[in-house]
Amino acid sequence: METVRLTTAEAIVRYLIAQKTRIDGEVVPLFPGVYAIFGHGNVTCLGHSLEQHRDELPTWRGQNEQGMALAATGFAKASKRRRIMVATSSIGPGATNMITAAGVAMANRLPLLLIAGDTFQSRVPDPVLQQVEHFGAPSTTVNDGFRPVVRYWDRITHPAQVAQSLPHAVNTMLDPADCGPAFIGLPQDVAGEAYDYPVRIFGEVIHEPRRTRPDRGELARAAAALGAAEKPLIIAGGGVHWSEAEAELRTFAERHNVPVVETVAGRTSLPQSHPLHAGTIGVTGCTSANNLAAEADIVLAVGTRLQDFATGSWTVFRNESTQIVAVNAARFDATKHRAVSVVADARETLTELSGAVGDYRSSDDWSATCASEVVQYHSYIDKIAAPDGGSDSGLPTYAQVVGVVDRNAGPDTYALTAAGGFPGELVNGWRSDVVHSFDAEYGFSCMGYEIAGAWGAKMAMPDREVVVFVGDGSYLMLNSDLYSSVLSGHKLIVIVCDNGGFAVINRLQVNQGGVPFNNLIADANIVEEVRVDFAAHAAAMGCHAETVTTIDELDAAFLRARSNDRTTVIALRTDAYTWTEGGSYWEVGVPEVSTRAEVVAARADVDAGKSDQRVGW
Repeated sequence: METVRLTTAEAIVRYLIAQKTRIDGEVVPLFPGVYAIFGHGNVTCLGHSLEQHRDELPTWRGQNEQGMALAATGFAKASKRRRIMVATSSIGPGATNMITAAGVAMANRLPLLLIAGDTFQSRVPDPVLQQVEHFGAPSTTVNDGFRPVVRYWDRITHPAQVAQSLPHAVNTMLDPADCGPAFIGLPQDVAGEAYDYPVRIFGEVIHEPRRTRPDRGELARAAAALGAAEKPLIIAGGGVHWSEAEAELRTFAERHNVPVVETVAGRTSLPQSHPLHAGTIGVTGCTSANNLAAEADIVLAVGTRLQDFATGSWTVFRNESTQIVAVNAARFDATKHRAVSVVADARETLTELSGAVGDYRSSDDWSATCASEVVQYHSYIDKIAAPDGGSDSGLPTYAQVVGVVDRNAGPDTYALTAAGGFPGELVNGWRSDVVHSFDAEYGFSCMGYEIAGAWGAKMAMPDREVVVFVGDGSYLMLNSDLYSSVLSGHKLIVIVCDNGGFAVINRLQVNQGGVPFNNLIADANIVEEVRVDFAAHAAAMGCHAETVTTIDELDAAFLRARSNDRTTVIALRTDAYTWTEGGSYWEVGVPEVSTRAEVVAARADVDAGKSDQRVGW
């Protein structure tokens, strides 16, 4: 058996380089790059190997470990889970900074490979720099903190383990059912140890997506349920994108005359102008989608985990006889809420299910109901997004900001946001006919994802115009990847809306009977209210930047940004109290006892809403 003597770190790098995938008929690297911040725990061994292979596996310097791992997550989402970026840090705080990003990837079912330095396996130098000691468990390190937020976790304690562990990590990340982040802990001494590796483990492997076909019995039960439906409704989740099933979704909906609503993750699965597109469902969704859900008797849930934001905390389905038919590659998601389950690939199932139901079509009256609801939805959005829509304060609103980009977007525009108020505004106001043109990180709802995730998305789609919508709160949490995007030449357009703090949480606080407290800057414990000059801050990191004050000025600035050669930041102040209406019930914790009458009333509303929940569904 032919062998080659390599260090553990070198073996890991060579293994990653050998992994390929096929995209549109072309064989490309499965791991196209590494985001890295080096420290004593990873610079001398892994860093050395990455430098030796910098042409085959490019390394990109991050500014913050959380940010670079979020960039890798945004890359995976833009790549539809087909390609994976690596993020590597030293031990201690560098590693723990990546835990939040691991949570984002875990919640969103996205592949992400995290490699962090670890303490010495020999323990001779203990306690080393940045080591947190556990008196009764000396093998425990801070890297154990990744366990709850990854699908695969391992610590390489001997060089030979690379041959076993890395294939498991890769196959976990590529598994349609188990997809999520993988973590590899690399002790500093083990990283530099040499071993005679079999040459064959570094041979090229071309990974193709696994497409599990539906079980015949499950398919028959799903077809029987759908074939008897009078008011069927499709919920398109993120799995439609991951399965690359957008065309099959459209064909199914048209052949069987079934309206389609989308989750946040499933947004832009179907062109917005399609007559069967009824909008986004759930808490941040629109009335058209939620009204159809209230009447539906069969709900075909495709590639969605049916999170409470998509289901209105399980209140949007008002028809007592409603039955869910769940199509999902993951058994865990397909079997939720007493669904008729089809554990299979979305693309293949839609094709086979269409054949199984034959000539079935829902009534024209049902699609007419859809059309009527959608007309009202578009009329409302047109009104609030118009340049003269405005707010009582006279400041521009989020809806108007979204409207500017929506009207000026081209076929290459990819809108990205996360957390806060923008997801609710964009799922309603971003009305693109371009499939796969939207990313709102709402699975983990991570503030700070926006700019970092966009840097990764732009790397995945260099020919797309990535437009970032971010509030002042998220910007201040994590903005350093503006600098990364300038250094690496990955242009973004970033719109920063300054509404004076965490405005959407202030809205939730007040709507549930509380007083404004510690969310808006004006309501915090401060000596003086100082507003940030976001344009000046961005310019200091090398961005083109300007401040505008009106929607007309934003319109002109956006067009200038499109022609700029590098990341451009446009800042403006927006109203903190005007939001797109719609949505559905959302169960949040409200005090059962309070001296404040408004809180007591809010609690009564919560309890009343809970009476509509479909418990045990």
